[in-house]
Amino acid sequence: MGTNFNLKTLAVAVAAFSVASMSNAAGLDRSGQDITAFLQDGTYAEVSYTYLDADVTGKDISGNNIDDIAESYDFFRYGVKADINDTFSVGVLYDEPFGAAADYSGKNDFVSHEPNPIFEGLIPPNGEGTNVEVRTESITAIIGAKLGENKNFQVYGGPVAQRVQADVKLRGTAYSVADGYTTHISADQDYGWIAGMAYSKPEIALQAALTYRSEIEHNTNAAELYPFAQSPLIGLSANRSGNIEITTPESVNFDFQTGINPTTLATAKVRWVPWSDFAITPSLYNEASQVLATRPQGAGIPPEGLDLVSYDKDQWQVELGLAKRLTPALAVSGNIGWDSGAGNPVTSLGPIEGYYSAGLGAKYNVTENWAISAGGKYLWFGDAKGQIPSKTVVSDFQDNDGYVLGAKISYQSK
Repeated sequence: MGTNFNLKTLAVAVAAFSVASMSNAAGLDRSGQDITAFLQDGTYAEVSYTYLDADVTGKDISGNNIDDIAESYDFFRYGVKADINDTFSVGVLYDEPFGAAADYSGKNDFVSHEPNPIFEGLIPPNGEGTNVEVRTESITAIIGAKLGENKNFQVYGGPVAQRVQADVKLRGTAYSVADGYTTHISADQDYGWIAGMAYSKPEIALQAALTYRSEIEHNTNAAELYPFAQSPLIGLSANRSGNIEITTPESVNFDFQTGINPTTLATAKVRWVPWSDFAITPSLYNEASQVLATRPQGAGIPPEGLDLVSYDKDQWQVELGLAKRLTPALAVSGNIGWDSGAGNPVTSLGPIEGYYSAGLGAKYNVTENWAISAGGKYLWFGDAKGQIPSKTVVSDFQDNDGYVLGAKISYQSK
């Protein structure tokens, strides 16, 4: 007979992993859309807080220094799950799955310090830097059903409500004729779905789950200001307010854990997101680039025009970890991770090509039901060249890093 690891004896170690995991990934990925709160036994609730501070510096094409463009950000995650009976479970999860926060400053090609000779007086220099802010919120409702004689299999799914909004400012000679472009994308809420399956074998603390999230199509308003669009070369209005379609990407998550011995747990997380299918394409920006493509000055611009933001490759993310129960109430964990990035060169609004990471965490059971967790992770960002939408490389970012801190309060009653 094999050793019985008993999931209950290892439970103190489980949540130590997810405190500061899967943060600041490729494209606009942030939270990793973790659903492990729903996979816990019995009645379970958690509140998690994550803070990320990155140092992303580089040089523009002229050799000028670019000071740290990465704005620190934080977000919360909430989850609650309950068993209706030994077959059916329900849960609700909240997270902030996608986002961006970058702000250029200093004296470089991404700040409007000097008059841009292209504009012939259309806009004056104002000392304003390129800036982007994207925020999303997501609420997922899940119902699951356990199957099989021993209830080892579970299928689950449900609706997802997602809210998105964005602001982008392009400033400086790096963006050529798009210097001075601004768009405000109004908040919009739309809906998608989640589906998955899981397998568990409690006697060896084994649990595996495969989760799919659908893409979500948002239709909202974009208010654009594009000073150069009113030039004789383009011949359009400088202002436009109209519809924009933004489709946040689908994703697949694989979560795995198993006991190695009665006090040690191993985990693995794998995530795939097809960022190569994602784009933000405001209508005035795109139409102006289509017109420019017909002019000699628009050599290299495709006839269909340009996206404001897009990515060339899909994201793969892997995280491996070990957790050790030191006492009946205390466990520690460690993990390493890798993120592929979403291409290089990549948009100058997020010039990072993935990362490697290493993290530590701990969980302490304050009472039989209540626990607190804390963790941190160090990130080594991949070197990347920043490009503008026309695919022209305008910057170089090297030797950058960051860190993530997280804390969690959880309740569980079995």
